[in-house]
Amino acid sequence: MSVDLAGVRLPSPMMTASGCAANGREMHRFVDVAELGAFVTKSVKLGAVSGRGTPRMAETDSGMLNSIGLQGPGVQAFVERDLAWLHSVGARVVVSVAGSTASEFAAVARTVCRSPYASAVAAIEVNISCPNVANRGLVFACDPASSHKVLTLVREEVPRGIPMLAKLSPDVTDITEIAAAVLRAGAHGLTMINTLLGVVIDPVRLRPHLAGTTGGLSGPAIRPVAVRAIWQVTAAMRDGRIPTVPVVGAGGVRTGADALELVAAGASAIQVGTAAFNDPTAPVRVGHELAADLERRGITRLADVVGIAHDGGLG
Repeated sequence: MSVDLAGVRLPSPMMTASGCAANGREMHRFVDVAELGAFVTKSVKLGAVSGRGTPRMAETDSGMLNSIGLQGPGVQAFVERDLAWLHSVGARVVVSVAGSTASEFAAVARTVCRSPYASAVAAIEVNISCPNVANRGLVFACDPASSHKVLTLVREEVPRGIPMLAKLSPDVTDITEIAAAVLRAGAHGLTMINTLLGVVIDPVRLRPHLAGTTGGLSGPAIRPVAVRAIWQVTAAMRDGRIPTVPVVGAGGVRTGADALELVAAGASAIQVGTAAFNDPTAPVRVGHELAADLERRGITRLADVVGIAHDGGLG
């Protein structure tokens, strides 16, 4: 079940998804976060962010919308309080970095990688699904040039030995084009996918339920979209259109069977997010279920089924 994440060996493929388990303390009451392959933090910005107005969340028939707005205390407070704590409990940490400009992403990554607790950092996940304030609010991940610029600047701040993962949005016409842009800029791997943009109408007031109108749709409803995105990008890797790098699959995973679907499409590691809201043990539980499923099938290595669907499956 171990995973080679662009040169970093993780004992398990299982991770949290950014934003769904805060920065570790809350989940640690239910499971040992050091048992995970890696703990992915909430996206960190340079300064403190109060987030968007309430209501911020809305349940859907098969998921939820969130419009939190990357609320957080800023990177310096994150390092001193949260990264220090994650380091103290022995967690392997994937720090999700965000920004309103490309240079802000770089500044956040620099602060994290130069901190006294940088030895706990297994990877930097670059959340390019943030709006680019310099480009009329266009999301970085929807534009190849903007995506390339962010990863280029972050790469200059991240030391050798710490992989950079670009987290891609499904809200694009051709996700392989964005993948190609971030890989040209130096990304060592990809996280797919982030939430899909959605709107919920309040059935009584007949107006948008969320104060910010739009929100990010997550949960089981988006799993087929995640599988599609992973399939398309790994197919492009297989035919040589883009470089081959590890893919971290995310989107609607609740069970080991769900995780195996993403793995068969091409993901070599898995993030569990929304499921953790009603089952904080989900990231660990899903890993146990995945291992048991492989054992029942007589498969001894997770790596043997990564992308197997492209080769016709198990026959």
